[in-house]
Amino acid sequence: MKILFMGTPDFAVKTLEACIETHEVVAVFTQPDKPKGRGNKLTSPPIKVIAEKHQIPVFQPDKIRKGDWPETIRAYEPDVIVVVAYGQILSQEILDIPKYGCINVHASLLPKYRGAAPINWAIAHGETQTGVTTMMMDVGIDTGDMLLKSEVTITNDMDAQMLHDVLAQEGASLLIQTLERLEMGTLRREKQDDASSSHAPMMNKEISEIDWDMTSKEIRNRVRAFNPWPVAHTKLGDQPLKIFEMTVIECDKSIEWQKHIGLNVPVGAVVHIDKIGLYVKTRDGYVRIDTLQLGSHKRMSTQAFLLGNDIEIGTVLTYN
Repeated sequence: MKILFMGTPDFAVKTLEACIETHEVVAVFTQPDKPKGRGNKLTSPPIKVIAEKHQIPVFQPDKIRKGDWPETIRAYEPDVIVVVAYGQILSQEILDIPKYGCINVHASLLPKYRGAAPINWAIAHGETQTGVTTMMMDVGIDTGDMLLKSEVTITNDMDAQMLHDVLAQEGASLLIQTLERLEMGTLRREKQDDASSSHAPMMNKEISEIDWDMTSKEIRNRVRAFNPWPVAHTKLGDQPLKIFEMTVIECDKSIEWQKHIGLNVPVGAVVHIDKIGLYVKTRDGYVRIDTLQLGSHKRMSTQAFLLGNDIEIGTVLTYN
């Protein structure tokens, strides 16, 4: 089967590699190179690196819906277009080009978590189950008919990077199964129930600011969801404090330090410090900060951080 592949980030790499191993990838479309790092050096998307390694033609339109890109695609006579986190919306003209249509690999169990960041929001909302869905694309955002699904358990220790890696591998396998059944004519299309849909908006630093007036579990879920980017953060004095790992601490008045905490302690207050970490008041209890980064310093364990930094009990971590 002749595949024209569209994708950009690391999440799409496993699927492209699987397509290369099992089918003929005739061309790759990806986002333009972007400046990265302190030197703003132009950096190629991960998908471009893989395509060039295999000497596959690469195209990087700023806007695929403008210009003569449909003609470029049509010239390759693809049987199917495979789209994995490409980052641009396709026009109906492009969707109509391939013989078998355009198939998208999406990192959720649709119709839940349509949108740009399904992995992050599944963790942030405390889901214990997610997965990957292949679907026939239409002009909407993740609204096309569903094809196959594969479920994945979200364990309590998973952050967004861990879940990303599991789903990327699962997505590659599911896409190959989808293509096999597509060729055999055994795929069944299932309409999405729009009433059951939910939205997973794009990540940004504003979203990842910690609201200490949430429950301990909600805060920890968001810390997991925003690791490794954009990273959950608060403020210690006038410096930003990024938090990468956190533990929920049960309320237990038999624990000595909890006996002395008054009723009027504000959320966000540091209520206890020991060799392991910083303990902070939340709406319904406490959390322990285990891994952090203060200002421009390096990421480190809270245990190491406390060796060189004095923090007073009662210090309040702030948020807007």
